[in-house]
Amino acid sequence: MYIYNVSRISRHISKACSALFQQKWNLFPLLSNLNNVKLISTNRGKVREWTSWRSIITGFVPIGICLVAVMQWRAYRKISSAHSAKQWQISCYCALPLRITSRCWGWLADKEIPTWIRPYIYGLYTSTFGVNLNEAASEDFKSYSSIGDFFARPLKEGVRTVDHTTCLVSPCDGTVLHFGTVSSGNIEQVKGVTYSLENFLGENSWNSRNNVEEDSYQDLLLHKVSPNSKLYQCVIYLAPGDYHRFHSPTDWEPTYRRHFSGKLLSVNPGMARWLPGLFCLNERAIYAGKWMHGFFSMVAVGATNVGSIKIYCDKLLETNKPKYKSKNVMDKCLDSNLRFKKGDPFGEFRMGSTIVIIFEAPSSFQFKLIPGEKVKMGQGICCANKEKYVDRVQKTKTNAFIHAT
Repeated sequence: MYIYNVSRISRHISKACSALFQQKWNLFPLLSNLNNVKLISTNRGKVREWTSWRSIITGFVPIGICLVAVMQWRAYRKISSAHSAKQWQISCYCALPLRITSRCWGWLADKEIPTWIRPYIYGLYTSTFGVNLNEAASEDFKSYSSIGDFFARPLKEGVRTVDHTTCLVSPCDGTVLHFGTVSSGNIEQVKGVTYSLENFLGENSWNSRNNVEEDSYQDLLLHKVSPNSKLYQCVIYLAPGDYHRFHSPTDWEPTYRRHFSGKLLSVNPGMARWLPGLFCLNERAIYAGKWMHGFFSMVAVGATNVGSIKIYCDKLLETNKPKYKSKNVMDKCLDSNLRFKKGDPFGEFRMGSTIVIIFEAPSSFQFKLIPGEKVKMGQGICCANKEKYVDRVQKTKTNAFIHAT
């Protein structure tokens, strides 16, 4: 089975540090006696530069140790991935100060890094997580002033094309964890591991039918634009090396935002298999509205060391903050004129995380995906020939419904 090789990671760090010190501080005979070396006047500027940035550079050491520990923990989890977590394991994991470490990481990710050291830091990250820098708008490491800027780097124009032959495209680059219909009010986060739709989305405040007692929560979400319509879902995981921005997967109108402050647990595929209800525990920003087939929602799920979730149309959203004392859930009605076209920029993560889309569609709707498949932003994820678009009469009714509501 796969186990992270700590010595390999150590060698990467050792090489980077060795090259760094050879280039910048070869004037020091012994690093351990750094404070006792008498410097000539021509080198005082370099010493001041080192002193001013020493706290930030040395700040990477505990983070590196934490990363190694997390990697080893993930390897251990992978060995026992056939079993779901027990309640005591969930309690222990949730008790870890992951929000504090994530806030520290967010602070560090926004700090400006000296130009000369950027290639070493970003180069190490690129080789470790397999970043494809050829797709980035700028391939020069020195052009990214902070780690956060490097994580959320834009792509070159034309690198991603939006498939206009299907009604739904992937909102991001990532790995498909699961997709399919929502059954009995439950969603599968991975094969065989489910969580409650109601716990994930919360109270159905955005639908005027929420007081109909005889209907299930799942039925209340449906707009019934088409007969026999169903709820579908798709979960896509963004790895640390992926493109970190996400886009609108279709033409739609978000009308409501709900923010759960939640926890900041890891959302990688191994954790999703191990911890049932993971996405219901984590911090998340839910954007609910409507599209041509009825209800549509897109959810950005936070994770450990995600500095922030940034939504371009929602400047008031604040994530990865100290634990909220008054409210765990914060709602907001969005601008009634807000519209998104397929492929429009929607938001960004400051590190890898997860996007969940939950939507209403006709019973003839079919995905063209494989679990575990890598997808790119703009790639069609449903079958154009089998997913039947509504006819002209139904389109007219749909448009009338949207404008009326």
